[in-house]
Amino acid sequence: MLRPEITPEVMTQRGAGRLPGLIGLEITRIAAEGVSGRLPVRPELLAPNGYLHAASVIALADTLAGYGTLANLPEGAKTFTTIELKANFLGTATSGAIAGTATPAHLGRTTQVWDAVVSDEGGRKIALFRCTQMILYPKN
Repeated sequence: MLRPEITPEVMTQRGAGRLPGLIGLEITRIAAEGVSGRLPVRPELLAPNGYLHAASVIALADTLAGYGTLANLPEGAKTFTTIELKANFLGTATSGAIAGTATPAHLGRTTQVWDAVVSDEGGRKIALFRCTQMILYPKN
């Protein structure tokens, strides 16, 4: 069940002073069907070759999946950690913004699997992403 206290505003603020905030990630939607966000492309996020750095794209996709995991933690769970991720890059961006949406492929008691699609402002897909999250429970 989606935790109602996890809103786009709360999660954008949660990233302040940490990597999501430092890169300028804004969460635009949190719903049962997924989490969306936007990242303005700035020179600091580009690789030395002038294209968007792969780590910038992964930061967007992984954060969206992570916030989706938090919003969907099973009852009694404390937190989670990413145990696997994969990205396929289909293109890049050098200006404007990129946007992504992460959707749950599996919401289990011990693991969650999330898929994300990252696109440029024109809607052209630039990356496909999948990660597995391990759900962590308090130690007795």
